[in-house]
Amino acid sequence: QVQLVESGGGLVQPGGSLRLSCAFSGSQFNIYLMGWYRQAPGKQRELVADISSVPTRESTEYADSVRGRFTISRDNAKNMVYLQMNNLKPEDTAVYSCRAFYAGVTDEYDYWGQGTQVTVSS
Repeated sequence: QVQLVESGGGLVQPGGSLRLSCAFSGSQFNIYLMGWYRQAPGKQRELVADISSVPTRESTEYADSVRGRFTISRDNAKNMVYLQMNNLKPEDTAVYSCRAFYAGVTDEYDYWGQGTQVTVSS
């Protein structure tokens, strides 16, 4: 069983930075696609960024709204995923959640963390 625990959220002024962390507990971290999603009040959850598994060379993908400002990374030795968020804007305010996803030939696993609140406001 996989558990994901996010941390690092908080209140920050526009133009500021935050670094979110996601701790993965369980086995075979390296095979999972890891992603950060966010959901603002009254809006649907959206993908912020993801990073593919080690076997697929850890390619990254970003939402257009955050590309160039956010950076996703993974530390496979520590089973951690990070989201470095720079030049934050009020529209980045949301609950940010970590996701671990794996789809094999015969099975599929999809895990979510509880989320961490990010508020960008002056």
